[in-house]
Amino acid sequence: QVQLVESGGGLVQAGGSLRLSCKASGRITGVVAMAWYRQAPGKERELAASITAGGSTSYSDSVKGRFSISRDKNWFYSYLQMDNLKPEDTAVYFCKMVTRGPQYWGQGTQVTVSS
Repeated sequence: QVQLVESGGGLVQAGGSLRLSCKASGRITGVVAMAWYRQAPGKERELAASITAGGSTSYSDSVKGRFSISRDKNWFYSYLQMDNLKPEDTAVYFCKMVTRGPQYWGQGTQVTVSS
């Protein structure tokens, strides 16, 4: 079993930056990828960024060029650097660990961007 805990969310003005962290603990094995999702009020959860075991990254069009995902080599931490934040980035951000077996989700961290 793996536990994921996000941190780093908060209130920021438009144009500002935040760095989200996802700390993993437990039996971490067979990891394929880590991802960050977000869910805005009244909307479905959407994929924002992902990183594979090989280091390949992928971003949604809405965050490309502004967000950057990274991880440590042992999968204990994943990070989402968010720059030039916009009000439409306001959402709860979740990290997700994809393994060859189960998938795991964190509880989320709130990001609010004021205009």
